[in-house]
Amino acid sequence: MLKSISPHLSADILHALRAMGHGDCIVICDTNFPADSVARHTTVGKPLPMGGTTAAQAADAVLSLLPLDTFVASPAECMAVVDAPDTKLDVQAEVQAVIDHYQTADTPLNPLERFAFYERAKNAYAVIVSGERRFYGCFIFMKGVIPPDAN
Repeated sequence: MLKSISPHLSADILHALRAMGHGDCIVICDTNFPADSVARHTTVGKPLPMGGTTAAQAADAVLSLLPLDTFVASPAECMAVVDAPDTKLDVQAEVQAVIDHYQTADTPLNPLERFAFYERAKNAYAVIVSGERRFYGCFIFMKGVIPPDAN
């Protein structure tokens, strides 16, 4: 355990978050996501487990340390509901609330069609597998920058 760091963040996840650079993406997925096959394409190359957490709890742990990119239109994405892409499910609303807590600017979740989400996830830095069992608990976050301290 470390002070001020979520106990949900394992050493492997902390390493991945610290190693990521501006513009790198991290996936937080539910238990139904093809995490192993997708993660093989990522920089880390294997899924990083965060069992026992909902998607919102996983997002809260990650976003407590990871700034979202403010230089792109959509630094936060979710898997769109098949045949109902404008539908927002409870799991997505919960993660949106976490994003809203950490972001000063309006940062809505941008829905991506299921197979487009899979392809985008393959280009991520890492895939974190939450214990989320609800459908569509899959998200991609783009890392931003932390500005220098003011003198």
